[in-house]
Order: sequence, then structure tokens, then C-alpha cells
Amino acid sequence: MASPHEILHPANWKPARGYANGVAASGRMIFCGGLIGWNADQQFESDDFAQQTAQALRNIVAVLAEAGAKPEHLVRLTWYVTSKREYLDSLPELGRAYREIIGRHFPAMALVQVVALVEDRAKVEIEATAVVPHEQV
Repeated sequence: MASPHEILHPANWKPARGYANGVAASGRMIFCGGLIGWNADQQFESDDFAQQTAQALRNIVAVLAEAGAKPEHLVRLTWYVTSKREYLDSLPELGRAYREIIGRHFPAMALVQVVALVEDRAKVEIEATAVVPHEQV
């Protein structure tokens, strides 16, 4: 499905792969706090980086659904990871999980390595912002 938002990409820049440099959107805004890779009972089912990320993405989709939003309404993701190396080493699995859960929609994204997250077992925390266009509200 095509993005309901305008992807901002200067014509003379190399293509962004797996993210957008910018997104323009208008509509009902949804803000998700930092979501981590535990289940609805706040239990970690894995210490694997890719599996925790997949769960964090599923958690984002669940919160979006509460507002009537879908993954294609995402305009921004900010990832906080405890290990850039684990992130890079997991890229193939992350790509598969992302496409399965979010689809081929790539919002503006940032990734930051942090020393630790509040939950000791958490390896990734993702903040999300979505905008549901006015005509879909």
C-alpha cells in the first residue's frame, strides 16, 4: 500500500534504504511512548535482539490499533538500542520482521545507541509517531 503521507527526499540525494529522510503529514496525530520487546504481560519471551525488536514492533501496531491507526500511518520511529553491533548483526532478521509486521512502509527514522534502558533485559526501545489523514479519521 502506498503511504498516505508525502515522503520528503531531495532529488539530488542518494536513495534512502529502509527509512525516509522526512515525511509531511496532516491529520490526527498518535504518539507512542518508548515500547520495548516484552509481551502484554510485561514479560520478555527472548533475549534475542531481533525477536525483542519484532515484539516491540508488534506492540507499536497494537497501540496504533487502539487509535484506529495502521502501520502505514507511521511517520516517525526513534530506535534506542543498547548495542549498535547487535543491531547491525541482526539486519537480515530485522528486515524480515519489519516487513512482516509493518510492511514496506518506511517512515522517518533515527537510531541511537544508549548505555542502558530502564528494563535491564530490554535491548531495544522504539518511540513511534503516526498521523491518520483527516479523510480517514
